[in-house]
Amino acid sequence: MNIKDLLNKRILILDGAMGTMIQRYKLDENDFRNEELINHPHPLKGNNDLLSITRPDIIKAIHAQYFDAGADIIETNTFSGTTIAQADYHLGEDWVWKINYESAKIAREVADSYTAKNPDKPRFVAGSMGPTTKLSSMSPDVNNPGFRAITFDELTHAFKWQIKGLLAGGADLLLIETITDTLNAKAALYAAQELFEETGKTYPIMISGTITDASGRTLSGQTTEAFLTSLRHVPLLSIGLNCALGANALRPYLQVLANTAPFYVSAYPNAGLPNEMGQYDESPEFMTRQVEEFCKEGLVNILGGCCGTTPEHIKAIAEMAAKYQPRKLEMATAN
Repeated sequence: MNIKDLLNKRILILDGAMGTMIQRYKLDENDFRNEELINHPHPLKGNNDLLSITRPDIIKAIHAQYFDAGADIIETNTFSGTTIAQADYHLGEDWVWKINYESAKIAREVADSYTAKNPDKPRFVAGSMGPTTKLSSMSPDVNNPGFRAITFDELTHAFKWQIKGLLAGGADLLLIETITDTLNAKAALYAAQELFEETGKTYPIMISGTITDASGRTLSGQTTEAFLTSLRHVPLLSIGLNCALGANALRPYLQVLANTAPFYVSAYPNAGLPNEMGQYDESPEFMTRQVEEFCKEGLVNILGGCCGTTPEHIKAIAEMAAKYQPRKLEMATAN
């Protein structure tokens, strides 16, 4: 079944946090290594994307828990799956390919098994593409504002390599997410469009930006309106917001997208803001009451959770969202 057909019928549920769930397993350095990596000279603990290769059982189990909770879409375990981010662990292109291919393959297998059990509720795999560890429109050196740590072409190459692995592994769509620098996102979109032209195959693309503070701007300084304007030239499946702020603080910026975006709108906020220990305190019930406001106002088509959210959060959100109609796309395009 086409995902657009479903988006017109009901609010689709995205999964919750991968990292939060991985933390429950209390893993050590050995969990991030296999026979090929046994003598890798640099620490690998914390490279969660690598677990798709070294501990696929964990990643499969997490995907299954989110589907059991009611998710329609799961994200691949590839948030840091670029050569740029993996360079921090001294892993090159071969490993980046394996990470993306195996992550998508695992998610595809789990999704297909759930679709087979209930064909009336097809499950989808979104290839997660995080923002990388470098910004292309801001300098990391306060004393040299004109300096850039990476070029547009370097970002494009890295994203294209990631996309190839994700699609080869079986991703249904691409999710360019947690965008702090819109120029990075443009490089990812350029890479995707270039690959689509080369292969003659196109895939739906979801975009999700991050408002980093109460000013309502991304890290690179864009308002929600500017963020949308910068990206609306591409035929996206959806545009939305995720991460940094809790649901309540995200609402006014979602209203902007809902009123003006010619695409479906997504939202997957954190379970509140982190406490002094870096933990997220919002319970599934409390968070669901907040995101219910998105549904009451008809702001969203896709709803899920980011940092601190668990299958318990997604279950509560899915049960609540089933009571509401999705945002009507024609309302925004008519404005």
